[in-house]
Amino acid sequence: MSLFANAVFSTSAEKLSDLPPPAGAEIVFAGRSNAGKSSAINTLAGKSRLAFVSKTPGRTQLINFFRLRNGAFLVDLPGYGYADVPEKMRRHWQSVLAAYLARRTSICGLVLIMDARRPLTDLDRQLLEWFGPTGKPIHILLTKADKLTRSESAAVLRATREEMAPWSDQVSVQLFSSLKKTGVDEAEAAIGRWLGHVEAAEKRNAPG
Repeated sequence: MSLFANAVFSTSAEKLSDLPPPAGAEIVFAGRSNAGKSSAINTLAGKSRLAFVSKTPGRTQLINFFRLRNGAFLVDLPGYGYADVPEKMRRHWQSVLAAYLARRTSICGLVLIMDARRPLTDLDRQLLEWFGPTGKPIHILLTKADKLTRSESAAVLRATREEMAPWSDQVSVQLFSSLKKTGVDEAEAAIGRWLGHVEAAEKRNAPG
C-alpha cells in the first residue's frame, strides 16, 4: 500500500505558536505557487482533494498537517513567490517558514517541488539555504515533466542534478508528472527511506 494512502487531515497552523507539539516524523512538502505541489501530494496520496488545488496561486496560507497511517505526518507548506500576495503577508510567511524549516526537530526531510520548465528559481535557492544547514535530506520533484519532450526532460534532470552536485549526499532529484502518474514509485522509495532511518534511530535510542 502507498506510503501516503489513507492520509487524513490533522490540523493547520498560521503562525509558529499554532504548531502542534511534535508527535511523529514530519515529511515537509514545499514549492513555488503553481509549481504543482498540491497536485503532487494528491497523486502520491491517491486522492483528488487531500491538498487543495487552487486556481488562484498564493491562496493557501496555512501549514497543513496530514497524519499518515504509520503515525508520521505529511506537512503541506504554503506556496511561495506569488506576486499578488500582499507584502505584509509575504514577510510574515517568509519568517514563519524560515523558522519552521530551520528549527522544527521533528522534520525528517523536505520534498521540494519545482516546475520542470522553471527549476531552481531564486526563491527555491533561498528555501534550500534555510533548510540545508539542518543536514536533513531533500528530495526534489521536477513536476509537470509531461509538458516537456523526453530529451528536454532528460536535459533538465541532468542540469538540476549537476547544480545540486555539491549537495549530493543530501539532495536527490527526479522527474514527476501528476497527469501521467509517473515518478510516484521513485518518490515513495526516496521518502520511505527517511522514515526507515527515523525508526532505526528511535530503536537505537530506546532505553534498555
